[in-house]
Amino acid sequence: MLPAERERGVALLTVLMLVAVVAVIAGASLERLRLATRLAGNAGAQAQAQSHARAAEALAMVRLDGLLAQSPDRVTLAGGWSDRPFPLPLPGGQAVARVRDGGNCFNLNGLVTEVTPGVYQSDPVQRGRFARLMRLAEVPAQVAEQVAGGAADWIDTDNDVQAGGAEDASYAGLSPAYRTAGTLMADPSELRAVAGVTPQVYAAVEPWICALPQPKPAVLNLNTLLPEQAPLVAALLPDTVATGTVAQALARRPAQGWRDTAGFWSGLSNSMASADAQAATGVKSAWFALTVDVVVGSASLRERALVDATRLPSRLVSRQWGEP
Repeated sequence: MLPAERERGVALLTVLMLVAVVAVIAGASLERLRLATRLAGNAGAQAQAQSHARAAEALAMVRLDGLLAQSPDRVTLAGGWSDRPFPLPLPGGQAVARVRDGGNCFNLNGLVTEVTPGVYQSDPVQRGRFARLMRLAEVPAQVAEQVAGGAADWIDTDNDVQAGGAEDASYAGLSPAYRTAGTLMADPSELRAVAGVTPQVYAAVEPWICALPQPKPAVLNLNTLLPEQAPLVAALLPDTVATGTVAQALARRPAQGWRDTAGFWSGLSNSMASADAQAATGVKSAWFALTVDVVVGSASLRERALVDATRLPSRLVSRQWGEP
């Protein structure tokens, strides 16, 4: 009888092991099903949030076109439109759009000029202004010169190294190795790949830079520049002109803005601003930055977009999705 009892014990143990294995497999399958369901739900929520963001985007651009049509000769801060939240109620959530001047920045792509289509050449004037802007942002002078030259070399299509710059050979020995872009930057964050740009340097210059899709400097709108953005104008001027002087001139701006740039420059009689520096400013805006924050249920999304308003109706030229 003993052998039979042992056989029954082995059979019972086998059954228990099979039950345990089936339970583990079932648990794993249920977990995968739960995860797949959650991923599908999240994907659906994100798709819905993007759809709502585009609706808010369309509404914001209609309002922007209306603003520009009312005042075609100049753009000012009158009416408090800049960075003002425009809410769009949604079923189960909300979208909030904000628009601000997107051209009051140093355009990294302006470090070059386009000689022929697709062929870019470094612009020494803009390199100098970029270096001056970085010095105003408390980047050491030697580093500023290196970054300015390196950024121009990153974009231009030749292999001639600018003063303090870096071409392909400088990056070939890195791990991993890479090459310069040889074309316009799509996003200002590309500057982080340029030789000499440390996290500290990038943090210092990030508030002042942009990457407009054109190989020429951004024209600063003196009617929408804030006094705290004075370094952008000071970078156009000799080192003898203090940022505080420019900030004071911007603070004296009339409530309805200046009709032309002479109203601003006449208040800086000691600036010795060149005609070229004055031409880098205006009283209109051609680019706008659009931000849309969407919350729908448990999904949240932020859209950042660049709007080209060189002609009406304005059009979206780039869009990025991310988290708020």
